Amino acid sequence: MTSHKIASMPELAETLRLTALNAALQTAPAIQGAFRNKITFEEKTNSHDLVTAVDKQSQEIITNSLRTAFPGSWVLGEENIDMDSGTPAAAQVQWIVDPIDGTSNFVHGIAFFCVSIAAAIDNQLVAAVIVDPISGDQFSANSEAAYLNNQRLTPSQRPEQARANLMTDYPGAESLFKDGPLALEVFGAWIQDFATVRRKVSAALGLAHVAAGWCDASIGFDTKPWDIAAGAHLIRMAGGTYQGLAFGKQVAADHFCDGFIAQGPGANYESLNNAALRVHQLRTQTRSNQI
Repeated sequence: MTSHKIASMPELAETLRLTALNAALQTAPAIQGAFRNKITFEEKTNSHDLVTAVDKQSQEIITNSLRTAFPGSWVLGEENIDMDSGTPAAAQVQWIVDPIDGTSNFVHGIAFFCVSIAAAIDNQLVAAVIVDPISGDQFSANSEAAYLNNQRLTPSQRPEQARANLMTDYPGAESLFKDGPLALEVFGAWIQDFATVRRKVSAALGLAHVAAGWCDASIGFDTKPWDIAAGAHLIRMAGGTYQGLAFGKQVAADHFCDGFIAQGPGANYESLNNAALRVHQLRTQTRSNQI
């Protein structure tokens, strides 16, 4: 498809939304069928970072679907496959794909994982899709609005911090190694400051829940673009805020940052801002000591 070069941005974004939704739905049945069905897996970097044959098969299905619809488009996927190649050029459609975000949950039989696809042009997010294969929920966004199962998302204003619920994967094993005692101090502060704190092990689906208004906020560190790109766009199009945490690094866009704070409409939780500042200060000091 080459007509995107002359289409208006709202038209293009809607086409990208539908294209991504179609790709995600193509692979959802296979993921659903494999769930809790003697899944074999491998460790990528450690025992917390897993991959299955289903991840790789889903990446292939999604990549083929996206590049058939948009020949010449570029795919950045978590699972490296032969069809992922090239670098993004100006005005070229860039797909950011996680075929199964929350693979650890998938492997261990916990029904909280998703297919995540975002579309960007010149590093600007313009469309997003997150599909929960188990519940069947379809979250999506174009350049004007966010949707849940084709109904527009309009979450209400979020409550004050003491009544709010937080989703986070911090601290994980990598963060405990980097941040030491501070990681547990920060987590303990959140337990005191928020009504509930839940560890989800799927950044993308957690962000989708923030966009839907089912969760009030999420925070993450040591994330990758495929973890958060689709969720970031969903939250913004649903009226919430997404702030990338670059920790002093130069990045092309928020979804390339190593961390984030995501909040529903009207929310600005001091505990999250304090945590981000403390982690930033520690990591900046650590880098300075290593030079």
